[in-house]
Amino acid sequence: MTVPETTPARRATQRTRMVQEVRHDTYKLRGKLKEPTVCRTCGAVFHKGRWTWGKKPAGASATTCAACARTHDRNPAGLLTVKGPYAREHRRELLNLARREERKANSEHPFSRIMTIEEAKDGFVVQTTDTHLARRIGEALHHAHDGTFTFRYREAAALLRAFWKR
Repeated sequence: MTVPETTPARRATQRTRMVQEVRHDTYKLRGKLKEPTVCRTCGAVFHKGRWTWGKKPAGASATTCAACARTHDRNPAGLLTVKGPYAREHRRELLNLARREERKANSEHPFSRIMTIEEAKDGFVVQTTDTHLARRIGEALHHAHDGTFTFRYREAAALLRAFWKR
């Protein structure tokens, strides 16, 4: 029996192939939760494979959802830094817009929450439990108030850093 010889090009391709590392997310579920499950902190319900808002079903298991765990650990998934003279002068208006975006996102996605809003030099920093919320708030600020909006996502850290300035 003869073994077919691989071509040199094929051997080179096989040797240079990149292997993706497994991304470790501390807050990702390790397995499937028993249904229904309720978060003991916020009351979100895990049903039909996803977290939603609703009534606590009878006989539901209890656990802590990822958003509550992030909040407890003070480990945000998104950071939005808002700076500039305009941010100082219109702070209340900008924060109201951020809270409205949080309410809209949170109505469908229980993990989209603002953890904290901290004062910073010449502005403030919004910490979120979800990367999408930080970007959503930044884009809403840019749409409503112009300015400059940029963001960077560090996949290894599962962290989005967004910046809005005017």
